Amino acid sequence: MPARFFEDFQLGESWESPAFPVSADEIVAFAQRFDPQPMHTDAVRAAAGPFKTLVASGWHVASLAMREFVRAGGYGDTPMVGLGIDELRWQAPVRAGDVLTVRREIVELRRSASNPGHGIVRTRVTVRRQDGTVAMSLVSAGRVPARVATPASSGEGA
Repeated sequence: MPARFFEDFQLGESWESPAFPVSADEIVAFAQRFDPQPMHTDAVRAAAGPFKTLVASGWHVASLAMREFVRAGGYGDTPMVGLGIDELRWQAPVRAGDVLTVRREIVELRRSASNPGHGIVRTRVTVRRQDGTVAMSLVSAGRVPARVATPASSGEGA
């Protein structure tokens, strides 16, 4: 896929993934490595927990959202450097067998004040379960190269 530069992105541009299932094996494998709590690693103990079943770690859900966006080539061959995440919310559990869809929408575009050869792209990410329930949402910020550097404005960082 060709590279995309800051000037190629448009406010309101959006992308949605194909639906994909989440299996119990995936939930347990991720959690054993990165979030080894019983609600994520042990179906028997999870049944006695707050969700009454095995659920995916929120970090697993965030990782799945990133994986799907990269697979789809949302930034093309452009290296996007993550700058941070705001408003991260895990709103509903993801259970084994749930089928997820990821939506990403550009909500802000601005030239970097400290490095005018780059732009900042902020996107709202929403992960929904098969029934439409929002499982996770966040706003991410990334730095992408620009075709043309403009003089830095005073005051703002990034």
